[in-house]
Amino acid sequence: MIREWDAATYDSLPLPHLRWGRRTLERLPLTGAETVLEAGCGTGRDTEALLELLPRGRVIAVDGSARMLDRLRDRLADRLDRVDMHQADLTRPLPITGADAAFSVATFHWIHEHDTLFANIARALRPGAPFVADCGGHGNVARVRAALAKVTGEEPQTWNFAGAEETRRRLEAAGFTDVEVALVPDPARLEAGEQFESYLTTVVLGAQLDRLPAAEHRDFVRAVAAELPEPVVDYVRLEFSARRAGS
Repeated sequence: MIREWDAATYDSLPLPHLRWGRRTLERLPLTGAETVLEAGCGTGRDTEALLELLPRGRVIAVDGSARMLDRLRDRLADRLDRVDMHQADLTRPLPITGADAAFSVATFHWIHEHDTLFANIARALRPGAPFVADCGGHGNVARVRAALAKVTGEEPQTWNFAGAEETRRRLEAAGFTDVEVALVPDPARLEAGEQFESYLTTVVLGAQLDRLPAAEHRDFVRAVAAELPEPVVDYVRLEFSARRAGS
C-alpha cells in the first residue's frame, strides 16, 4: 500500500538519507546527458543533486506520495523543464521505457514484492543501463523493531529488509547482470527528546501511526523511544549496483 508522508517535516530533519544519496550517486556512471529514472524521489533532495550531474540530461522522478511530489515541485521550480514527475506504484508496470539509468535511495525496504519491483525497473531501462540503489537491508533498525515489539506485543511487518544474496538472485532473475551487493552498517545519532521523537514519528514509525488515532501518536512514539537505550537509529544499508542485460 502506498503511504502519504509529512513532506514538510521530513525535509526539516537531519536526514542520514543525504549521505546515502551522495554515496549512491558516486556509484552511478554518468556522462551528463542521460535520462535517469529516480525510483522513490521523495521531496527531491537527491533529484536536485542528480540534476547537477546531468547538465544535458533529465530525470524521470517517480514516487507514490502526492505530498512528496508537491514538495519536489516547489524545490525544483526553476528546473522542472528537465524533470518528468510521475505519481506511481513501483510494484505496477511503469509508464516509462528506454531510460539510460536508474537510481534509488531509501525506498525499496517499503516494498515487499522485490521480484516485481526489479522486473518493472528492468522494463523501464534500455539494455546496458546501470541501476544503483540504497535501502534498508537485513538487520536494519533491529533495536527499533525490538522496541516496537515490546510496545505492541507483536513483531512489526512493515518493512522488507532483504539480504545480500537474495537481492542478487532477484536482480539476476529480473534481467540484470554485473550485480554487486553489500550490507553496510550506518547508525544515525539524533538529539534526545523532541528531535528524536520527531524523527521516529516522520521517518520510521509512520506506518504504525497510520493505524492509530492521532490523539495516541505522541504517547506511542514516546513509548517506543523509551525502550531504546540511546537516541540512535541502527541503520544497515543494502547497497547494490547492476546493469540491464543486453547491449
